Amino acid sequence: MFDLKNIFKKKDKKNANPMDPENMSFMQRIAMKKLKKMSPEEREKLMKKVMTPENISKNREDILKTLDQMQKSGQMNSHQVFEAKKRLGLL
Repeated sequence: MFDLKNIFKKKDKKNANPMDPENMSFMQRIAMKKLKKMSPEEREKLMKKVMTPENISKNREDILKTLDQMQKSGQMNSHQVFEAKKRLGLL
């Protein structure tokens, strides 16, 4: 929520949910809207292109941090996080 009293206050990004639109940059919000409008086939094709082993290894720390945040916020349980890590080859 926008607060005039704390307009220059920095956001606490440690405990912030990365999937919350308030914590996303302008370009990330646009990308999320476009992704939601895509058909399932288009989404699957895009994910295959993005989730290459090179990209996964390059962004390993960010992926692990996001999975941990999703587990803490209750979006995923520990078994789902384990399966995601296994499928992405992060174990």
